[in-house]
Amino acid sequence: MTDANGPTFDIAHLGHVELHTDRFDESLDFFTRVYGLKLSGRDATSAYLRAWDDYEFHTLKLTRHHTTGLGHVGYRAASPEALERRVAVIEASGVRTHGWVEGDMGHGCAFRFEDPFGHVFEIYHDTVWYDPPDAAERPALKNTASAYTGAAPRRIDHVNLLGADVAEFGRFMETCLGSRVTEYIELDNGRIGGCWFTVNNKTYDLACTEEHGGGQGRLHHVTYATDQREDILRAADIFLQNGVHIETGPHKHAIQGTFFLYVWEPAGNRVELANAGARLILAPDWRPVKWTEADRRKGQAWGLKTIETFHTHGTPPAAETG
Repeated sequence: MTDANGPTFDIAHLGHVELHTDRFDESLDFFTRVYGLKLSGRDATSAYLRAWDDYEFHTLKLTRHHTTGLGHVGYRAASPEALERRVAVIEASGVRTHGWVEGDMGHGCAFRFEDPFGHVFEIYHDTVWYDPPDAAERPALKNTASAYTGAAPRRIDHVNLLGADVAEFGRFMETCLGSRVTEYIELDNGRIGGCWFTVNNKTYDLACTEEHGGGQGRLHHVTYATDQREDILRAADIFLQNGVHIETGPHKHAIQGTFFLYVWEPAGNRVELANAGARLILAPDWRPVKWTEADRRKGQAWGLKTIETFHTHGTPPAAETG
């Protein structure tokens, strides 16, 4: 929330993303054995996963489903009082709400609601801190959440959603979650083609880009952050060795300056590894960076030009969302 005194930071950070898969066993094998997330627990329909320095019990909830795509996006509120404030704002905003739902293995009760395009969000405060179950999982350094293994990603970073009207989505984010815009694309006709949002001092934790595939309520990608670029280069070799579809990268984005690699997990959901270096948004009066259509025609900061599937592929397939 932003008022005359600046951001109020009722929402602390992106907590987790629920991902649907119609190839559950293969997806779980990818995220644990290949991508490098850790399994915290399982129930009848879902696996709860986290990166090695995520403090919460899970940051990815992988759920068995008849199709692919997004289940929901979860944000953690800064306090019980902040959660109450946000719920009151959301209820007064006119968006579609699902009300309070019971928590799962990773957190307490949450309030659910939808953006204008059908993506489901939830906000919660009570959470389960990850507690390493044995010596092998306990870190040598007390200020990390669990043991570091291989080239595994360090923490959840952001999620990218697809929407038919990015400006409308932006109003939803600013009203309901108190997000700030850090960078955006303005097309020649004045339409907003993409927007990057933050609820704290990260450069962004959620992006919305224009839907070009004809779907509704679709996911573009989920991203985990690495410590350094070399982790991503090693991961590319690991993906190659395991027959994972590498869609594009490693290259560097102009927008947000991230070094990136995109792959498709076995069910077809796009997953990214990214490194943004030490970029933070420390200015309370940050001025959003505008990228023009001419800027975007130049492509990435460096690396290959953006391939067509990056603009059209999302999950679930567009034919299933009509």
